Amino acid sequence: MTGGTDPRRAIFDAAVAACDPGLVLPAHLPDAPPRGRVVLLACGKAGAAMIAAAARRYRAAGLPPDRLQGLAVVRHGYGPRDGDDLPAGVEVVEAGHPVPDAAGLSATRRVLAMAAAAGPEDLVLALISGGGSANWVSPAPGIDLAEKQALTRALLRSGADIHEVNAVRRHLSAIKGGRLAGLIRGRLESFAISDVPGDAPAAIASGPTVADPTTLADASAVLERYSIAHSPAVTQRLQDPAAETPKPGDPAVDRHSFTLIARPADALAAAAETAAAAGYRPVLLGSDLAGEARDEGMRQASLALAAQAEGHRVALISGGELTVTLRGDGRGGPNQEFALALAIALDGAPGIRALAADTDGTDGGAGAASDPAGALVDPDTLARARAAGTDARAALLRNDSTGFFRAAGGLFHPGPTRTNVNDLRVILIDPLPG
Repeated sequence: MTGGTDPRRAIFDAAVAACDPGLVLPAHLPDAPPRGRVVLLACGKAGAAMIAAAARRYRAAGLPPDRLQGLAVVRHGYGPRDGDDLPAGVEVVEAGHPVPDAAGLSATRRVLAMAAAAGPEDLVLALISGGGSANWVSPAPGIDLAEKQALTRALLRSGADIHEVNAVRRHLSAIKGGRLAGLIRGRLESFAISDVPGDAPAAIASGPTVADPTTLADASAVLERYSIAHSPAVTQRLQDPAAETPKPGDPAVDRHSFTLIARPADALAAAAETAAAAGYRPVLLGSDLAGEARDEGMRQASLALAAQAEGHRVALISGGELTVTLRGDGRGGPNQEFALALAIALDGAPGIRALAADTDGTDGGAGAASDPAGALVDPDTLARARAAGTDARAALLRNDSTGFFRAAGGLFHPGPTRTNVNDLRVILIDPLPG
C-alpha cells in the first residue's frame, strides 16, 4: 500500500501518533533536581524514542551535560534514528526479543549498576514499554541466560497467556517484579506505554518498578500447568520464601510514582476520530480483544456484512492481542491470520476493506524488525490470490498468512514505529449502491 489516499493508512498513522513518545512523554516529565543528576533508564520497543524525548526535554531546559545520563535497551531494529540527536552519556543498546540475548544481559547489568549508583539527590526516570520483559534480562542468582532463554521459548510455545508468562519472569529475575525500584535510594518516577489488556502496571515489561501481585507459588503453578521442564536451581528459587518479589504495601516500591502516558484505548480513540473525518461512523469493538485470530476474523466479517446490509457506512475498530494456534508449517502473525480469515469470510464482498496490524510495526513479535506489521484486505484479495495460484483456505490451514498475502498482495510494512500499544484492526464498510 502506498501513501496518503487510502484512509486505512491514515487511520493507522493517527493511532500510532497518538502514542508517539516524542509527543506524549514530555508533558509528563518532572523538572530536574536542583543539585542532582537525571538518570534515564528505558526498555522496550518504545525505549529509544522515550529516552530521546526525555533527553531533548532536559537539554532544552538547560541541564548541564554532566548531569544527564541514560541507557535504553530495545529490540533489535528499534534503535535510535538520526533525528534523535542523543547527547553524550545517553546510549541505546539493541537486544533480543521475545527471547533475551547476551546483548540484553550485558546492558541490563549496566542498568542495574546505574540504578544502584544513583544518589539521594538524583532523579531516576524509568521509561517502560512493551518488549521490556525480554530486553531487561537479569536472571536471579543460580540461573543463567541459557536457562532463561529455554524457559522463555517453552512458555511462548505452551499456550500460557501473558500474565502467566510474566509471573514466571518476575520470580526468576533480579530486575522485574519491583526489583529495580528496590535499588533506588532517591527519587524514582516511572512512565509507561501500555501494551497489555487492562493496562496493569505489573504486566507492562513485567513491572520492574511496581509491586508484584503474583507469588512464587503462582509461578511454580504455571510451570507445572504447562509441563515446562526446568532445572533444580529454578525449583529451589521458587521454593525460597526469601526470593519473593515486593508486594503491594512494600515501601521499597510504593514510595515511588508510576504514570501511564499512553494506552491501547488512546490509539483506538485517535483511529476513530480519523475514520470519522473520512466519513465513516466509528464503531469501537473494544481495546482488549483476545482469542483465536481466525475466529475473530470470521466474527468481524459477520458484523461487517450485517452493517452493510443495513446500509451503514461505518468503521469497525478494535484492539487487543489475538493469538494463533499453530496447526501448520506456514509463516504469519495474528494480524495476518485475522486478515486472511476475514477475507475468506467476506468472500469478495464489494465495498468492504480492512487493515489489521500491530502498532509496533511487526506482527506477532517473534520475527525480524523487517517483517510485516499485518495485512490489508480488499474486495479483490481472494481473486488476486487465485490468479497467483494461491488458495486461501489451504493457506489458513497451514497458518501461512504471510505467504498468502505475499502472493495476493496486501502485506503491510510500516517498519518499526518505536511505540507499542498492541494491535489495531479497522474494517471500512461502504453501503452497496441502490
